[in-house]
Amino acid sequence: MTPSLPLLAVTLLAAGLVRGPGPAVPPSQGPVTGPVTGSVQDPVADVVEHVADHTAEPYWTPQRMARAVPIGLLAGLQKITALPPPVLAPGSARPAVRTGTSETGTTGTTAGATRTRQAAVMPPVTTSGTHWAAGGSVTRTTGRVFLTMNGVDFVCSASAVRSANRDVVVTAGHCVKDGSGVWAENWTFVPGYDQGRQPYGAFPARRMFVAGPWSRSGNDDYDVGMVAVDDQDGRHLTDVVGGQPLGFDTPQGRRTYGFGFPADPPYDGERLLYCAGVPHGDPQGQTRDQGLRCDLTAGASGGPWLSGFDPGSGRGTLTSVSSFKYSNDQRTMYGPYFGSAVRDLFRGAEQA
Repeated sequence: MTPSLPLLAVTLLAAGLVRGPGPAVPPSQGPVTGPVTGSVQDPVADVVEHVADHTAEPYWTPQRMARAVPIGLLAGLQKITALPPPVLAPGSARPAVRTGTSETGTTGTTAGATRTRQAAVMPPVTTSGTHWAAGGSVTRTTGRVFLTMNGVDFVCSASAVRSANRDVVVTAGHCVKDGSGVWAENWTFVPGYDQGRQPYGAFPARRMFVAGPWSRSGNDDYDVGMVAVDDQDGRHLTDVVGGQPLGFDTPQGRRTYGFGFPADPPYDGERLLYCAGVPHGDPQGQTRDQGLRCDLTAGASGGPWLSGFDPGSGRGTLTSVSSFKYSNDQRTMYGPYFGSAVRDLFRGAEQA
């Protein structure tokens, strides 16, 4: 089997287990882009829940946040997990950074000058790693996650989403629970993070949710976590920053933008970056995940993949999250397909 690399940003990394072939992708039934309400009668199936602990004093000081930075990804022959001990030495192979090419052109109308200026600032629609400087909703809804697992401080990425309780954050499963191991502690979402600034504050977890197959065996097909966060003095998360809609059973092969805060060199986790392109199936045949050409590194785990994305408004439909890379192809990011299991997960989280 071919090894893979999850993208959890860690200070200690070690080898784990590779997985077997996943099931075929379910047939498309069209997107569901709003909150799943009580009108849906199917029961929540195979969802594992955890009530987050709260400490009397805030855990995440600026110093702790600064220390939660990965040394790197272990380029070994097996899947990397959050278990100690090997540490990647400096100078190990890392993904190269490429800039994309814009498909935006100019027009020959009376408004040509204005449109030319607009085209000049439009972000590339195909890129394997570029700083997102176009603003919009995605800069508010996307943020960094700070968490502790097995005594180690980690960083991930995540997104606020529309939900009935207005409190749901979507990220990777391994940013919430270590597969069949422990749940994360001190889990906190910082939307709109930018070079140490926290313009919308921090939202600690109150309840966490992962799919049963992830909780039992770390199955990468289900590497999705959802967290209901506390409010801020009565203000819910999406009242403050808005939220991206979720899509389930959506058609594959649509242009997708993947966002996150990569923290492994050459990045530092301080700014929002993105990849954009058309996802493809897993050529290794080990998962039903989608692959996107992407140089983002550890720390981007859990970052949102948005299809139908409008660069002008920064809005799209969240259809996957950054999950892992194969060790023999560190230029491709993989994300799980959002089918019925993820829909069930969302139902539980938005009712928390």
